[in-house]
Amino acid sequence: MTTARDLAIVVLDVAADKPVEQGDLSLVLAGAEVLDLLDAHALALALDGDRILPQAQSPTGDRLLDEAAEALLRQEPYESVEDWLWRRGRGLSAAYVDDMERIGLTARSRGRRIPLRTGRTELVDSAARRQAEERRAAGEPVLAALVSAAGIGDEPAGELADDAATVLAAVGDAVMELEAVRQRKVIEDAAFDNVWRGY
Repeated sequence: MTTARDLAIVVLDVAADKPVEQGDLSLVLAGAEVLDLLDAHALALALDGDRILPQAQSPTGDRLLDEAAEALLRQEPYESVEDWLWRRGRGLSAAYVDDMERIGLTARSRGRRIPLRTGRTELVDSAARRQAEERRAAGEPVLAALVSAAGIGDEPAGELADDAATVLAAVGDAVMELEAVRQRKVIEDAAFDNVWRGY
């Protein structure tokens, strides 16, 4: 299993108690994919900044992670981590939910009164779920930092490698930027409503 899939499992597991914005989750999943691709040696980060330098492509065994590796820009000046998060993150949380259902890690709960109506997506008992839960319970620093960035956990206390810290800083900045956009939209909508009430 990958860090991105473990993150998706953890978020789905706690989503009923603490919902996560899909946009936030998509950005954090894109960051998790960068970390997974770093571990798989499919990319490196430039020494002079946060540019993603693609390496030799080799299959990771995970469909979504292989898609991510194929999506890396392979021409200079290459892409920054932040640009990657916004580009790759678009709709990524839905892609992970769909993929987990496709491979049998989740199922849709059925309505009681109307059996054909499907409810929310729920995790099934699986080795992948137990692994993600064990990794979270162990306080693994990278997963803990990603869970925190998604807004459902406390800031981790463990030390992170330089590359991981760079990626996680970009993820944190992107999530804050998205929240600022949301707040600005709420304010603009409220101001627009007030103008119309005045007429």
